Amino acid sequence: MHRSTIPVILILMLVSGCSNFSADRTSVVGTGQDELLKLRTGPGLGFSVILGLPDGTSLNRRDCVTEIGQQWCRVSLTAAPQTTGYVSADYLLKR
Repeated sequence: MHRSTIPVILILMLVSGCSNFSADRTSVVGTGQDELLKLRTGPGLGFSVILGLPDGTSLNRRDCVTEIGQQWCRVSLTAAPQTTGYVSADYLLKR
């Protein structure tokens, strides 16, 4: 392999690894008629609430982590992708 192709291959590997932001479409379910799912700044109840999401809110799910026995998923709003945070996976329905 030529010396000049090695850096190019390494850069392509790095870029392809960083651009793996595949998201699953999901929606909020089971919060109840007068309840909202809290979108938080981090994965856990100790993090600040960004906003409340009613049932049916369309989300893009990125990745999930488990904190103290509870699964939390990093999501963004489908209608406003710049709004991101964490929600409990218990209230997500994959579409």
